[in-house]
Amino acid sequence: MDDISETEFPWWKKTVVYQIYPRSFYDSNGDGIGDLKGIISKLDYIQDLGIETIWFSPFFKSPKQDIGYDITDFYGIDPQYGDMKLNDKLIDEIHKRDMKIVLDLVLNHTSDQHPWFIESRSSRDNPKRDWYIWADGKRKNKPPTNWHSMIGGSGWQYDEKTEQWYWCQFLPFQPDLNYYNSEVKKEMFDMVRFWLRKKIDGFRLDIVDAICKDPSLRNNPFSLTFMPSDTSIKRFFRNSIYNLDHPDTFEFVKELRSVMDEFDNPQRFLVGEVITKETSARRYCGGDNVDGLHSVFLFRTLRTKHSAKKFRNLIEIFEENLKEPHIPTWVFSNHDRMRRISRLGNDISMAKLHAAFQLTVRGVPYIYYGEEIGMESPRMIVKESIDEMALKYKWIPQIAFDFVRKIAIESFNREEQRTPMQWNSSPNAGFCPADVKPWLPVPQSYKERNVESELNDPDSLLNCYKRFLKARNENPALKSGSIDILNLKKVSKDILGYIRRSSKQVVYVYLNFGNNNHKFKSPIVNGKILASTNLNKKQIQKEKIQLGPQEGIVII
Repeated sequence: MDDISETEFPWWKKTVVYQIYPRSFYDSNGDGIGDLKGIISKLDYIQDLGIETIWFSPFFKSPKQDIGYDITDFYGIDPQYGDMKLNDKLIDEIHKRDMKIVLDLVLNHTSDQHPWFIESRSSRDNPKRDWYIWADGKRKNKPPTNWHSMIGGSGWQYDEKTEQWYWCQFLPFQPDLNYYNSEVKKEMFDMVRFWLRKKIDGFRLDIVDAICKDPSLRNNPFSLTFMPSDTSIKRFFRNSIYNLDHPDTFEFVKELRSVMDEFDNPQRFLVGEVITKETSARRYCGGDNVDGLHSVFLFRTLRTKHSAKKFRNLIEIFEENLKEPHIPTWVFSNHDRMRRISRLGNDISMAKLHAAFQLTVRGVPYIYYGEEIGMESPRMIVKESIDEMALKYKWIPQIAFDFVRKIAIESFNREEQRTPMQWNSSPNAGFCPADVKPWLPVPQSYKERNVESELNDPDSLLNCYKRFLKARNENPALKSGSIDILNLKKVSKDILGYIRRSSKQVVYVYLNFGNNNHKFKSPIVNGKILASTNLNKKQIQKEKIQLGPQEGIVII
């Protein structure tokens, strides 16, 4: 990639995004549930961390069967979190700090308690019947197609009153909207405009790869693949070509992009949640025309093993498919998937190295709240969960879920990723008063892993994040520069190195994924270390780079 001036880069390509799960961030009123007022009180912490953009999981009105991803009012704030006045204050306070705000937007479906769906299911001839996807079954007790939902099993739900089936791509109380109905599209695009007028800077689009489905309701072809992956629509013995990655969805995101472009001063952006290969990810972004989504999540990173070779391969794959003017995203954890530290066996030195990688590689880093202090995904009993996705499989013995955690290093119960933020070592980790029961239990590790303790420890994971965020924010090459992978095979297969280059700056990054010390010649005479996972490393010694086990450095 050619050198590009930082001034040519829009803000969303240079930013670092911090995801907040509002229910779990900070409880300001003592009911055990996080809220908007609590978030506002912690904005200085996020700013001091070095974050520029905050993405919020939904806080719209909802019965919360799927904790906010089942919406009954796209224009209203759920009373558990606050009201529109607090929402407006949140937006203003974020902007006062020269930060950006991104909302989670659920376009694919509503709650089955949304007034639209209540009308839709009231009769076959209701004006809103076609706002959702209804169809006759093939015969008695057999759904219209063989399509599976994203979590397994048929996504078709039977309605006794009207004797038809409605489609749910995710959970059975989340009916999908019909975007072939022009009224639906207009209503949803107007809703997007409403939030843009409130000066929202962007949207994360929930399961946007499921927006359009085959209007002819054809059966999906058989596939030998059963287990879902992070890069394929083949799952549960189906190749889901008729209800995921549909060609019309690629056109839909272009229409949505045109709505965003109506509000281009300042520029807004879209990032899409899609489970697909990088070639399709590029297509979601508009391909050569760059007129679709601004970026998409690349979930291949989630289960990539800790090795220099694996991470080198990731860079190569992303650069091949999403080179400038496109940009990769780097996601290591979120509200659905196991926290990074748990995937790394609770190894803090590895977590520091991954932070160093995420904040120096070309792309947009997404940091899930608590990652910066090493919050873990604690083991929870599925039968005791309130997570409807986990409860779908509550008949499976707990030992099977424990096996998946141990062997596949994956969490099946989403609650394990959503525990309260650990602010200090007081009871309930300072998330809520000591005499209040938090909505989810706080892991016992909070006594050591919390913001207060780690701020006071210069060598903590939190302060490592702060060092690398500072280096990134102060050096254009790390924010907007090109990337070239260095050939370090003669030094060690455990070392990953790359150059970040802007129009006026060159920065070198070296990451040791192994457990041995390595010494090699520095490419820069009298090089200065901008950031290191090792607190005490400040300068290159005798023109030699020395890397300890699981150590990463940035040199200029």
